[in-house]
Amino acid sequence: MKMRNSLTKESLAALAVATVAAMMIGLACTAAAHDQIPGTPQSKPIALVGGTIHPVDGRQIENGTVVFDQGTVTAVGKKVALPKGCQRVDVAGKHVYPGLMESLSNIGLAEVNAVRSTIDTDEVGHENGNLRPWVAVNADSEWIPVARAGGVLLASIAPKRGDIRGQSGVIQLDGWTYKDMLLKGDTGLVVDWRGYDSRKSNEADRAKERDERLKRLSDRLETAARYAIARQARPDATPTDLRLEALVPVLEGTTPMIIDADSRREIEAAVSFCVARGIRPIIYGGYDAPLCAAMLKKYDVPVIVHATYRLPLRRHDPYDHPYTLPRRLMDAGIRFAIGGAGAGSPGGGAAARNLPYHAAVAVAYGLPADQALRAITLSPAEIMGVGDRVGSITVGKDATLIVVDGDVLQTESNVTAAYVAGAEVDLGSKHKTLAEKYRRKYESP
Repeated sequence: MKMRNSLTKESLAALAVATVAAMMIGLACTAAAHDQIPGTPQSKPIALVGGTIHPVDGRQIENGTVVFDQGTVTAVGKKVALPKGCQRVDVAGKHVYPGLMESLSNIGLAEVNAVRSTIDTDEVGHENGNLRPWVAVNADSEWIPVARAGGVLLASIAPKRGDIRGQSGVIQLDGWTYKDMLLKGDTGLVVDWRGYDSRKSNEADRAKERDERLKRLSDRLETAARYAIARQARPDATPTDLRLEALVPVLEGTTPMIIDADSRREIEAAVSFCVARGIRPIIYGGYDAPLCAAMLKKYDVPVIVHATYRLPLRRHDPYDHPYTLPRRLMDAGIRFAIGGAGAGSPGGGAAARNLPYHAAVAVAYGLPADQALRAITLSPAEIMGVGDRVGSITVGKDATLIVVDGDVLQTESNVTAAYVAGAEVDLGSKHKTLAEKYRRKYESP
């Protein structure tokens, strides 16, 4: 009996070791990095010659040239003298665009949606204004090379849970660490304006909960205002509160408040709330924004359309209401950008590669193609406060651009080269590797 018990203990110990080993192997597989190596910083001038240049902030240039050096665009035009020692790249028959920019995505913050340990968009509690999501970006995410292959080289990222969700920041989709990738942090404080429990079918209960949450937001902003006064008057005697500290730039008007709102009631209430406190609002979602055109134009409030691939919010809305939203915003004179992998779109950051096709849907439903291109390049850059560095092919801006063998809004077009701040990036991805693998399989005898 003693021998049997001893063997049992040894077996259990061996089983435990094997279990731990299997778990470690599984974890390693889950956290595996992609194979692409970040681009090497530019060492000499590069000229893209002979292509159709789409500057976005100006007219397109046929058979044009773009020159960039040390990561910055130095010349754009039809007849450009190439600097000595320049690397000449022939892009005849191709199109050169600024790198596309995704708005309020979770790319780099999530990997496997079904595995909680790979998700860094949610935090405990409803007030986390001090969250800085860019420090959690996984530079080895498999989503990033896939997005790059679709022309998306920039993304505004943000947390997605809570009443006060946290800060947004703009990252470049190439680099060894988040420090390499960060273009600008603190580009906005993300707030949920539609906050209520959707399981509550009673509209009165929803309205009550929404009003309670908005009162809490108002109270916190007032507390932050008093905190700022106290910190300025007696900095040594006033303890630092990171959550209140994050609200101060919003109250001072230096950082905008990005408000997740769709209905007319939500949008008008949010803008009124911000205007009364001197806060700069940005509407994210904006389904009913055209109905609020007078207010949005008066206070120059931009709208980020989080996706065109979505269903109508109400049963009586036209089936194509989401598709025509960008055109209706343009007609109303409202500044807007188009996203493709936001919190409300299918796939999240994993679908960032579809960003140009969200813009293409808007074109199919009336939006001019040049405005659609602007809505996924310069407009989101301007809204997020980085328009002085990216979003257009302009002398003095970062050389973050793509070369495409056709119209970037067309699904049959392919990105053939991409540069982030002048560094050429690897356009390989897991999708391409698997496609080639199984192409070989079915081509074999």
